[in-house]
Amino acid sequence: MHYDYAYFFANNLYWVLLIPVFILSLYAQMQVSGSFSRYSAVNNRRRMTGAQAAEAVLRAHGVSNVAIRPTRGRLTDHYDPRDNTIYLSEDVYGAPTVAAVGVACHEAGHAVQYAQGYGPVRLRSAIIPITNLGSKFSFILLIIGLFLYSQMLFLVGIILFSVTTFFQLVTLPVEFNASAQAIETIEGQGLLEDDELRGAKKVLRAAALTYVAALLTSLLQLLRFVAIFASRGDNGNRRGGGR
Repeated sequence: MHYDYAYFFANNLYWVLLIPVFILSLYAQMQVSGSFSRYSAVNNRRRMTGAQAAEAVLRAHGVSNVAIRPTRGRLTDHYDPRDNTIYLSEDVYGAPTVAAVGVACHEAGHAVQYAQGYGPVRLRSAIIPITNLGSKFSFILLIIGLFLYSQMLFLVGIILFSVTTFFQLVTLPVEFNASAQAIETIEGQGLLEDDELRGAKKVLRAAALTYVAALLTSLLQLLRFVAIFASRGDNGNRRGGGR
């Protein structure tokens, strides 16, 4: 019986590394929920709502014609470049809390990125179509390639999955930059006091950690797929040229 020690090592390494990454992901989610809940209960001294904070960021960067609208749900805040609108959740839009200001300023930071033609956000936008394709079909092709022992289908699945991983990689500087712009504006415009700013930073750092955990998980999965592909190809060559 042939044992592929390279694959055995890679597969076990994957599970060993996945444990701390999984713990990191859970920790990040807990931090996001906990920090947001904690600082959503703390009103800022200026009584500034999330919508007003987002307006302040746009105004400070000379960005106009961006709509700010409420949306349902919790932590559903996002900027949609398709209609040039910042959507703020119910806990952010009209809430004069520390968390609301931090989250709203972050989303406004994304609008600023698009207005200024920030490189990473332009790259991320350009690869969205193929990323959507990869997220829909990569696992289907991987499973079919695995069961039919089709290296070609499996390889195409890996390529599509790698695009989604690359998308997550590009997302990191986009998210970090949006938070940096948010903090810079909050400090520069005096939207929050120093102690309140520390709370907003905690909320944004926790959110950023979720993107890091997602990228690490995706990278580990990609490495595992590559190891499987290499192992199957090596086994096929041995069967073809072996005794």
